[in-house]
Amino acid sequence: LSPVCSFTCHYRCRALVRLDCSGPLGTGDEDDGTEQALEDTNVDEPSEWEKTELDQAQVEQRIKEYNSQINSNLFMSLNKDGSYTGFIKVHLKLVRPVSVPATKRVPSVQAGRPGPRTQGVKRRTSFYLPKGTVKHLHILSHTRASEVIDALLRKFTVVDNPHKFALFERSEKDEQVYLRKLSDEEQPLRLRLLAGPSEKVLSFVLKENETGEVNWDAFTLPELHNFLRILQREEEEHVRRLRHRYARCRQKMQEAL
Repeated sequence: LSPVCSFTCHYRCRALVRLDCSGPLGTGDEDDGTEQALEDTNVDEPSEWEKTELDQAQVEQRIKEYNSQINSNLFMSLNKDGSYTGFIKVHLKLVRPVSVPATKRVPSVQAGRPGPRTQGVKRRTSFYLPKGTVKHLHILSHTRASEVIDALLRKFTVVDNPHKFALFERSEKDEQVYLRKLSDEEQPLRLRLLAGPSEKVLSFVLKENETGEVNWDAFTLPELHNFLRILQREEEEHVRRLRHRYARCRQKMQEAL
């Protein structure tokens, strides 16, 4: 709840709101066109079909129905031990850059030694994943959501702490989009089987793990230094706006006098 204009916002949506109500109309940040319209509604509880328990015969029947509905070769297969394997598609919607390793070869400074001697130095580089990045994973029925996150990070050689990310299920119903964060122990392939192959009924999205409480131990020292610089710039900009606001008030009062 804003103390100035009484704007009320869901606590999970605070980071997405771009609003400055501390000054007169027209002085706030303008939308640069890069923000997408908010269409997601967070839900905490799984739907009824997600709570469904299946015996082996029902699993086999569901797999047959699933395979008959898909238009690709990404079939599910039932194993002899009762488990099953299949593919899930994960949409990566990350708004912050990810870190990948970069190794630079540094020549040795030792003189008088024939031949180029080099020494490996571990470095990191960061980049933004392109919009619309999608990855298919072949997993087991007992593969957990946390293991899916680890596998995705390995696929893209991302070295960030896995706790920075979370796997969400996305569904569409009555022209509304719903997002639910999966717990670490949930099994995505089981959800895929229960929901069927329709992406509208269920799809998986990897996003930043917005828990409300920042786990600072998950960040490296360079990242923490960057955060401090960003906070300093934001503080300086906020102070500049406050001074501008009071300067205008002072000017109007002097004109009135």
